[in-house]
Amino acid sequence: MALVTFKQLLAVAQNENKAIGAFSVGNMEMIMGAVQAAEEMNTPIILQIAEKRLKNSPLELMAPMMVSAAKNSKVDIAVHLDHGLTIECVKNALDFGFTSVMLDASLLPYEDNVNATKDVVAMAQNYGASVEAELGVVGGNEGDTAEHIIACTDPVVAKDFCERTGIDALAVAIGNAHGNYPVLPSLRFDILEEIQAIVKTPLVLHGGTGITDPMFRSAISLGIRKINIATASFDSLAKYAKEYCNNAEPADYFKLSSAMIEGTAKNIKRHIEIFNNQV
Repeated sequence: MALVTFKQLLAVAQNENKAIGAFSVGNMEMIMGAVQAAEEMNTPIILQIAEKRLKNSPLELMAPMMVSAAKNSKVDIAVHLDHGLTIECVKNALDFGFTSVMLDASLLPYEDNVNATKDVVAMAQNYGASVEAELGVVGGNEGDTAEHIIACTDPVVAKDFCERTGIDALAVAIGNAHGNYPVLPSLRFDILEEIQAIVKTPLVLHGGTGITDPMFRSAISLGIRKINIATASFDSLAKYAKEYCNNAEPADYFKLSSAMIEGTAKNIKRHIEIFNNQV
């Protein structure tokens, strides 16, 4: 099909009352597994990588593979920079052909977040790319950053933020957190409902790993149109790789590679079914 922006994908998701899965990748096998899953499910997806992951998966190596995979896919795929922390990294991603970017300035004072986000929106327009931003504080951590205490998004502030910045998607904090949850989270669907009522911008849920299927469905029914999955895919790949290495004698690289692809694809297909409201 084509390399597309996530703005295009989120518009389709809005019309069909579903969410687009945004799946983080860290190597070639994860990219291949994600595309394989999307093609088997005949469902568009978003391939993404966070700036904090680039020390393990350099952008100059990952970006060409991600963009090429999207261009050659049988389904539409957007390629996204997740949790960009610097303008330099955002620009690099755009120069590599990413079709959407996120500058995470959510920990800055509100007006600084607004101004920084407006700058990124203006930059992205020159590339025809979409922009995501975050408001409130999603818990946990992204990469090796310090743990953050959750601060739920204020609906009235969210409306002001979206109108002033012109972003294409807003990541909200409703009790969600990055990484594996130590206990099942209590998501503030009441706050999400208030945000949906007054904010026209498509909404994003970060920290999807560990959230239950009914929680996903409730979030989608209340306007969530992009859901990020990272840890679950990394864990699934590692599990399949470990099982292969524990049982293979002698170990074979090519079979190990296939195991990593399978582990990634299986996790992503399960989430696509949920996000498409198929199960």
